[in-house]
Order: sequence, then structure tokens, then C-alpha cells
Amino acid sequence: MTKKNPNLTAEQKLVMFEDGTEPPGTSDLNSEKREGTYHCANCEIKLFSSKAKYESGSGWPSFYKSLPDVFETKTDHLLGYARTEYHCKNCNAHHGHIFEDGPEPTGKRYCNNGVCLVFKEEA
Repeated sequence: MTKKNPNLTAEQKLVMFEDGTEPPGTSDLNSEKREGTYHCANCEIKLFSSKAKYESGSGWPSFYKSLPDVFETKTDHLLGYARTEYHCKNCNAHHGHIFEDGPEPTGKRYCNNGVCLVFKEEA
């Protein structure tokens, strides 16, 4: 059973637990440039370092790698074709999809819904 944070907004619940997606270009995290870490908005586990963030032009915060062992994946056919969905290993919240068009060194693009993330600036 997935434990949902009672402080999540309706949009966060929709995206993280009901197969929703935030509109592209709407997340303030798209323009976030400070050093720090990105955490799951539901359980607060650390997911990404700001060092792995890049501007993909997709309209969603994008990263070329996650921190180790924080996500599980499954195949998603919601748009009529196979995509690799990733979700928080700790709380099962959906975060986005992994594409094979990212920069080196991984070639991956973790395309993350911004509402699913909380940024914490490095102290």
C-alpha cells in the first residue's frame, strides 16, 4: 500500500498517483540553477543532484542520471506506445519517463514532473 503525504496538492496527487502529467513549461524548477538536491514531494527521499540537471527543451525538469537505487521502472502504454516510466522506490509515486535522447555520459533523459519534486539548496 502506498502511503500518500496528506499535504500533497490535488495536482501532485493526480500526477504522482493517478497517471496525470503537469502541463509542460509550468514548473518553476525548469529555471532552477542553484546547487542542491531534488527530493520526492511525497516521501522526501533524495532523488537527483543538481549536477545532473540540464535543459532538455522538453518543458519539464530533466536529469541525465538519478541517485543510485532510488527508482523502479515499468513499461507504460498510456499513449499507445511503450515508454519507460519511473517511480520512487520508497513510496511508489510516479515521477516521469526515461528517454534515450539525453546528454553524455549516460545518454538518458529523466523527464520529471516538477510537482513531484522538492528542491533543497546546498547549505
